[in-house]
Amino acid sequence: MNSPLDLHAKIYIAGHRGMVGSAIVRFLKARGHTNIVTRTRQELDLINQAAVDAFFEQEKPAYVYLAAAKVGGIHANNIYRAQFLYENLMIEANIIHSAWKHNVTKLLFLGSSCIYPKLAPQPMTEDSLLTGPLEPTNEPYAIAKIAGIKLCETYRNQYGANFISAMPTNLFGPGDNYDLETSHVLPALLRKIHTAKATGAASVPLWGTGTPKREFLHVDDLAAGCVHLMDTYNSSDWVNIGTGEDLSIRELAEMICSIVGYEGTLDWDTSKPDGTPRKLMDVSRMNALGWKATIGLQEGIERVYAEVQDTFEAP
Repeated sequence: MNSPLDLHAKIYIAGHRGMVGSAIVRFLKARGHTNIVTRTRQELDLINQAAVDAFFEQEKPAYVYLAAAKVGGIHANNIYRAQFLYENLMIEANIIHSAWKHNVTKLLFLGSSCIYPKLAPQPMTEDSLLTGPLEPTNEPYAIAKIAGIKLCETYRNQYGANFISAMPTNLFGPGDNYDLETSHVLPALLRKIHTAKATGAASVPLWGTGTPKREFLHVDDLAAGCVHLMDTYNSSDWVNIGTGEDLSIRELAEMICSIVGYEGTLDWDTSKPDGTPRKLMDVSRMNALGWKATIGLQEGIERVYAEVQDTFEAP
């Protein structure tokens, strides 16, 4: 039986050490899959076409989750623009081409919500792709991700390859980055508010007004959604994966204060920029496919905080 539900089918997870790849590995192992193939960056350079092709020829996986990517915060995306474009293009092109060449049964490509135009109508539907200019700071990364979607689409159209794409919203969970210089808003708030409590600080300085609204998905929910698509979905249309619900950064900060047990004040520096007012995914396509996120935001943050609070350095 060559089915994604076959627990012995060979599955290659590209990017298994990253936040998304490791969550997919956890989910598949919990479901009882016994034939998961991974390679570290030292074992397989995904930018090297010949090495990737030799790997596929040797291993011949039946299913591929393409979660490998060069990632970074706004600063890194802006400074290393050529690297972000080149490395991400090469990774996805090498894997997708080799997957087709070596008769992979099905491949799932992981995109990003940054593929959508900066001023896309909210909530963002899949149809808004390529309808307007991108956010300039991470444009190279977004262009690479759009190319990945189009590779899956065109290899399906031209060769009949069963390659699909999923677009996750903002993620959090195990394996997140808590470096205050480069982390995203949720882990940064968690670390800042934890530190304020640990040091007995009377207030926490935060950027902006707190009014922009954002959506957050626990990475274990994303893994479940990706596996659901691998099990059931066979179409060229990419699919948003999110909760379909958002909250303001101020509400998020207050929720984190309550979880951490911080009773000081939040000091919003309104001279600092707010960024995009709202970023929310339309998840009606995914919901219609029979899947919804199950981990509530409060529960997800409580779970994450229990996992990471002891790893934050003492102030």
